[in-house]
Amino acid sequence: MSGSAGRGSRRPARWWRRRSLRTRLTVIAATAIAVSVFASFQVASELLAWELQDTAKDQLRVDCRVLATNAELAGLAQVRLPPYPGSGPLVRVVLPDGSTRTPDGQPALPPVSEHAGRVARGVSADLMESGDSDEDGYLVYTLRAGGGAVQVARVADDSLINRFGLGMLLIGLFCVASGALVGRAVARTGLAPIDRLAAAAVRVARTRDLDADIPDEGGGEIRQLIQSINDMLAALRDSRQAQRLLAEDAAHELKTPLTSLRLNIELLIRLDRRGTLDSALPSESRTRLLNDLGAQVAELSTLATELTDLARGDVSDESTELLDLADVVVAAATQARSRTPDIEVALDVTPVWVSGRPAALQRAVLNLVDNAVKWSPADQPVQVRLRARGASAVLEVDDAGPGIDAADVPRVFDRFYRADSARALPGSGLGLSIVQRVVDAHGGQATVGRSARGGALLRVDLPAAPIARLTAGDDAAMG
Repeated sequence: MSGSAGRGSRRPARWWRRRSLRTRLTVIAATAIAVSVFASFQVASELLAWELQDTAKDQLRVDCRVLATNAELAGLAQVRLPPYPGSGPLVRVVLPDGSTRTPDGQPALPPVSEHAGRVARGVSADLMESGDSDEDGYLVYTLRAGGGAVQVARVADDSLINRFGLGMLLIGLFCVASGALVGRAVARTGLAPIDRLAAAAVRVARTRDLDADIPDEGGGEIRQLIQSINDMLAALRDSRQAQRLLAEDAAHELKTPLTSLRLNIELLIRLDRRGTLDSALPSESRTRLLNDLGAQVAELSTLATELTDLARGDVSDESTELLDLADVVVAAATQARSRTPDIEVALDVTPVWVSGRPAALQRAVLNLVDNAVKWSPADQPVQVRLRARGASAVLEVDDAGPGIDAADVPRVFDRFYRADSARALPGSGLGLSIVQRVVDAHGGQATVGRSARGGALLRVDLPAAPIARLTAGDDAAMG
């Protein structure tokens, strides 16, 4: 039973959700008008009924006082009661013995009530009461007069209220119909810009033409919506252009190692088929060729990993947390040492707390250290320093290599960019681009300079977490 009731209650909501916005606005407008008309009818009917009843009571009091005056002068038993004319008020005289007199031809009134009898006995001066029955309802006024009482009554007449209600009903139906038509027209006019916007969006989705901006029309919220969609289209254009450039650059970068790898493998296959592998390639040459193959495979693997990281375009999938950047730097340096044990990585770090994404930051630091290791001489260590300066965490990585030419500095962080002096070294040109992306995502800045040892100095400034500034202030106060 409960399941059926639940499904039944969900049907109206499901029907409503499936209606168009234009239909919803029309229904809302018609419903609002219907509720307003109904409420107005109820209030007006009550006010009219109260006014008619007060008027009827006042008239009964006036008629009853006239009859009471005549009864005082002529006596209750002798007061003249003209025959009932067929309409108008009904009268009755209550004699001291409890008997009654009524005009000839007058419809019978309800029996004298106990409260009216008390008025006739002099217990109270007057009484206004209503005698309702299934057939007729009477409004009866009783007034003490001449040792008894006189009564004037009117039949309750609801015909005026009924006519008023019928008129209000017809007016209400007309207002509801008019409101629905007006609401439909207003909805059509108001939603016309949205219809054109939807048509333009459908056209863009069908043609995949992101270069066609949607015309800016309308005002207020409509204009904001159109501007937001145009901004979205611009972002999609930039994203598609970035994807196209990434694919073109990746194809270009993959072409060289793949070509070299294919030629070396084809050479080995050709010599093996001829049976001259051992004679054509001495042990020393074969070892060198296999080492080249291994280096090319490693280069392809590194390039594929970096392409995957770069193609993601964002590092926001990883949750942000409060962390000590010194731990990240130490972990990255340890990983770099395991890759190139021949180059020393010297650390000079102090705890600095930042709000960031640990894995992304570690990858950025590792790329900085790997870049420095690639250029640093074997007898010179790569120096990694981390300090808190003001509201920033400053990371510096420098080497004793040849440094970066001034002409190459503006493009160091570009994707796939490699200086002429780096063409012979392994690498894809993506490492520093990934550093730039991670630093930008953390609200920081990456710069290039020259170290005191003549090599390159790569510096990253990241916003320090408030806890770092508070701790530094506490330490200074204690000192």
